[in-house]
Amino acid sequence: MASVPKLLLLSLLVFLSYRSPIAHAGDHGSYKVLSLGSLRTKSVCFESKAVKLSTGAATVPLHHRHGPCSPLPTKKMPTLEERLHRDQLRAAYIQRKFSGGGVTGSRGGAGDVQQSHATVPTTLGTSLDTLEYLITVRLGSPGKSQTMLIDTGSDVSWVQCKPCSQCHSQADPLFDPSSSSTYSPFSCSSAACAQLGQEGNGCSSSQCQYTVTYGDGSSTTGTYSSDTLALGSNAVRKFQFGCSNVESGFNDQTDGLMGLGGGAQSLASQTAGTFGAAFSYCLPATSSSSGFLTLGAGTSGFVKTPMLRSSQVPTFYGVRIQAIRVGGRQLSIPTSVFSAGTIMDSGTVLTRLPPTAYSALSSAFKAGMKQYPSAPPSGILDTCFDFSGQSSVSIPTVALVFSGGAVVDIASDGIMLQTSNSILCLAFAANSDDSSLGIIGNVQQRTFEVLYDVGGGAVGFKAGAC
Repeated sequence: MASVPKLLLLSLLVFLSYRSPIAHAGDHGSYKVLSLGSLRTKSVCFESKAVKLSTGAATVPLHHRHGPCSPLPTKKMPTLEERLHRDQLRAAYIQRKFSGGGVTGSRGGAGDVQQSHATVPTTLGTSLDTLEYLITVRLGSPGKSQTMLIDTGSDVSWVQCKPCSQCHSQADPLFDPSSSSTYSPFSCSSAACAQLGQEGNGCSSSQCQYTVTYGDGSSTTGTYSSDTLALGSNAVRKFQFGCSNVESGFNDQTDGLMGLGGGAQSLASQTAGTFGAAFSYCLPATSSSSGFLTLGAGTSGFVKTPMLRSSQVPTFYGVRIQAIRVGGRQLSIPTSVFSAGTIMDSGTVLTRLPPTAYSALSSAFKAGMKQYPSAPPSGILDTCFDFSGQSSVSIPTVALVFSGGAVVDIASDGIMLQTSNSILCLAFAANSDDSSLGIIGNVQQRTFEVLYDVGGGAVGFKAGAC
């Protein structure tokens, strides 16, 4: 008979949890415990756990440009205000690329993200200062180390080269083409030169010239070339890149940029024949830990959603958000709110949502955080809390539901952004209107292995990978 009261109690608990709009902190799956100390940058680098590679894959460590894991000599983190300002510029620039009729997100036979009367600007990015993650590769024969920012929003890769009449200071020596036995500039009549399109910049001494102008006015110009690229122990022969001789507006210590976009010039596209048409990366939780970039990534074990593409802006990888869950409960947001489409971006910090969706997310998150005092907004971060005196806090789970039924439960350190020692804010922001393109930023991607299976037409997520 003693089991009857227990059965009644269990039934009552199930009933109460069903009735509650947001489950209590003790309920499994509804809340996450966030250690505030885990968000702070440490003075030493914690390397990522070993990555199990697929046969024929290539992997390199990936680090935040600031912090103890970075190979750059100057590692001072910009202020949050500076980061958010740059982030807003990048998000606005990307959205301008899809301006006009907007992105409908409809899928044709190839899974295209359609555009209507969209005007594609000639500038191809915002600023290198908006990018946060870098890798080290070797270029040339013999190979010379190059520390390069990665960007899924760029296609053309480039490094600074000798002679350089106008270059920014960098950590490594300038790449010297004359010292590489495998270096070769493209001729003006080459297919590679013709493929540059709007990045082409005519000819000089019968050699193909390129130029990339970024949204803030900075630019890189030089000779479009090929050479051997080493990714760990794997060599990519005749890798196409820009050998930059003239630059303007840059102020960082990196050697260049590695484009991971969907265009023909990107590293991912160039190596598809060698490693397969799939790559992945894992962005570390903090700047004091490391992640990885893998070409030829295995495609099993991921939560997947269809990849959407734009024929007019092939650089970006699109996905379709269908719903948002907070504390295990799906918010009442019409699916049509997300009809402008969404792209994945390694260079944008905060995830941008339609204002209708963001408002629902913010309200539900606040409802689950009533036990903590609110804090004033910090720039575009307007859902903030004061955790003074707390070493760890319980926060509602946040999950994104994508087309195809993929549910991605955001990691605890990808839900909030620390603005001061005791103030944390919800790491999402609202677009100006529901017709603007959504962006999945790098805060929400942290610790996931994010798969770009171009050949299979899918984007995948694997939790706890770094």
